[in-house]
Amino acid sequence: MIDGSLVSARLLVFRVGTLAWAAEVDQVREILPRLPTTRIPGAPPVVAGLVNVRGTLVTVVEGWRALAPTETSQPRPPEDAGSTLILEVASGNGTKDGSGKKLVGFTVDEVIDMVAVGDTTLEDRGGLPGVDPTLVRAVGRRNRPGGAGGGGEESGKDLFIVLDLAALLGPVLTT
Repeated sequence: MIDGSLVSARLLVFRVGTLAWAAEVDQVREILPRLPTTRIPGAPPVVAGLVNVRGTLVTVVEGWRALAPTETSQPRPPEDAGSTLILEVASGNGTKDGSGKKLVGFTVDEVIDMVAVGDTTLEDRGGLPGVDPTLVRAVGRRNRPGGAGGGGEESGKDLFIVLDLAALLGPVLTT
């Protein structure tokens, strides 16, 4: 069954590569234009580098590398294209303020929409080809604007994958 915390959640839907993904709005602090990063020597390839966001150093994760680590044929997006999401992610160890949350940047190709989720919108995560099931909390459908068409019940609906940000970014936060 679907995670109970998602029943009435609001989700930010974004595109990385050819797939639409979503994260809970409560975990998104802000959306910025793609920021130039300073590379961190010895960091894993999934880490783009560091950015300064109003005096706070934030580690930025390349969305296309984090979500498709085995796809080597996927073309690298231009460095200045897309957006950087600044996310608040629970970290394994507490921070100075005791909140246990850390800011992490996450690059996306395009921010698509913000949707409110109802009981009928989300489905069990099931097996998605090419997607690590440990990163998926649920699969959702959103109505496309002007989506009423003659193409059947699924016409006008776009699928998106609701990410488990702690599972995706947790390993990066501990390195």
